[in-house]
Amino acid sequence: MKKLQAGTRLNCRVMREVLGRFTGGLLSGLVLLHAAGCGPVSPVETEARQGTSIQALHTSLGLSVNGLSVNGLSVNGLSVNGLSVNGLETATFREWFNTDPSLREITMHYLIQCAVPAGQERTFTSSVSGLTYTWYGLLGLAPGWAQGALPTVLEQQAVSACLAAHVNTYGKHVAISVQGRTALGEVLASTPEELETFTEEEACFFGNLFTEEGTFAANGSTQLKNWESTLRTCGLSPRSDTPGCAPITHVGSCKRFCTWDKETRSYTRCTYQGVEYVALTTRMQASDIYRCGDGVCQATESCGTGKTYNSCAADCGQCP
Repeated sequence: MKKLQAGTRLNCRVMREVLGRFTGGLLSGLVLLHAAGCGPVSPVETEARQGTSIQALHTSLGLSVNGLSVNGLSVNGLSVNGLSVNGLETATFREWFNTDPSLREITMHYLIQCAVPAGQERTFTSSVSGLTYTWYGLLGLAPGWAQGALPTVLEQQAVSACLAAHVNTYGKHVAISVQGRTALGEVLASTPEELETFTEEEACFFGNLFTEEGTFAANGSTQLKNWESTLRTCGLSPRSDTPGCAPITHVGSCKRFCTWDKETRSYTRCTYQGVEYVALTTRMQASDIYRCGDGVCQATESCGTGKTYNSCAADCGQCP
């Protein structure tokens, strides 16, 4: 199975903005992706954008926490035609997109990746700039919405989990593998090689960005020691001194709220505050967990006199 590495960054402020526009009033917020500082698209991503069939999403994070804020997409942004071709030709979509094309383009990249099946694409030509944008499907988590229907509750939940899984407070690229099922219950297949490469069961994500229910993350089996750190702070054991992840709320352990799916080897259902959600589970490479003493002062580490991630003399030296 070929892998995808998306080189752009999803901005957290963006998440809750986009969804409201796509449902024509059903949502109060969706996800927008922040374009500032976006990295280059890798050759693997280019291949995936051309329609390579990839079921398990192996991509890189880029959605900073600002992308999930409640500001942005108002309920009149996108039509009830959803993500069908016709839905992207409405006046409301054009108005929404042309307000901030660089930001909206990245939003659509991740949104289409999550919702639309591999082998399909969505194209939009801006009447303002004359530029044509093409976004490629990948996971197919919301097939009904992708064809123009209003998103079902399960589709809302699946897409919300996918977008939340791509949040990165540092705006850095980190490869992940996404495991679970689509809104229709179809398995996101992955190979044994993928599971062997992405050995760390990082977190599970669930919630509903289309409503006011919130979005949640919980820890998988991997736990950080006090000398370890990672760019994946919203999923893997967030600490008080790391950048904020709102509106994603970390709720502890996946085992407490979620049901293990033996077939997918992931958490695919989570119940929180009496509501059952479709969930996705992320895996990461062990090399993306940094350790004080490895000789590199990471963005997640600080200077000091100790041996912990927030006082790492060996990597970052003593503070001035």
